[in-house]
Amino acid sequence: MIKELKDNYGHLFEDTLLDEISRVGTFKEVPEGFKLMEIGQYIKVMPLLISGAIKILRNDNDGDELLLYFLERGDTCAVTLSCCLGETKSQIRAIAEMDTKLIMIPIGKMEEWAAKYKSWRRFVFQSYHERLLEMLSTIDSIAFLKMDERLLKYLRDKVNVNKNNVIHNTHQEIAYELHTSRVVISRLLKNLENQDKIKLHRNNIEVISI
Repeated sequence: MIKELKDNYGHLFEDTLLDEISRVGTFKEVPEGFKLMEIGQYIKVMPLLISGAIKILRNDNDGDELLLYFLERGDTCAVTLSCCLGETKSQIRAIAEMDTKLIMIPIGKMEEWAAKYKSWRRFVFQSYHERLLEMLSTIDSIAFLKMDERLLKYLRDKVNVNKNNVIHNTHQEIAYELHTSRVVISRLLKNLENQDKIKLHRNNIEVISI
């Protein structure tokens, strides 16, 4: 585990902190679609991503999902940090976007390391900052972008996160994450195909030029 830590976090943390993380952390591998966190759940551990990606979702009052942002290698989740420190229930759902490797840190170490290591404090504040910017981007897209523009942004984000121009999501799954109907998504995807920006296949969407 220490090698993975140094490869992904060595530029952020000093060796003594990396050694502590290695001692108290638990290495975990989860498959695509695995639910790491559920709304209403108390958080006992904080994840550090080694590889893969996690999508963070929020539910509305009707139970419909909205995609907030993705976590990638070298990231952690600011919402998780907040829940850990405040000992409150999670307000988000976290699902593995692909096969993912993580190191799970006990919440008891959060405040201890914040007082002990400047690098950890900097990492936590930077994580809050980055996740806030991503959530503001999501809010902006809902408030100011038309649905076709939101769909394009969604497809770009998927390609960037998965490092693959083939997206394995159904029209219904995309509709859930963009908080709209399948009919609307199917129509907009067909329009993009007619513009030669994507190619629709039976079980996937091939992004050509967006």
